[in-house]
Amino acid sequence: MATPGASEAMQVSGDDAEVFLLRHVTGEWGDLCQEDKKENEFSLNRHLRLLSAYELANGQRLWVITEADRSATTLLLPQEY
Repeated sequence: MATPGASEAMQVSGDDAEVFLLRHVTGEWGDLCQEDKKENEFSLNRHLRLLSAYELANGQRLWVITEADRSATTLLLPQEY
C-alpha cells in the first residue's frame, strides 16, 4: 500500500515504488542509523514492526513500514505517520 502523499511524491520524483519495496524486503534498510538497523534485524524473526527510510530522487524522504503481523507494508511520507 502507499499513502496518497507517497504516491504523489514518487510520481513527481519519477521514482518506482517497486525499487523501495525490493530494498526493504531484502533487508537493505536505507537511510537509518545503525541502532535502527539493528532493531530491524532483531525484529525480523520476532514478528515486530520493520521500518526502512529512503531518499527519493528529489531529496524527499520516504518510509516503508511493515506491520508486526506482516499483514501490510505501507509506503508513506514521514509527516503522514
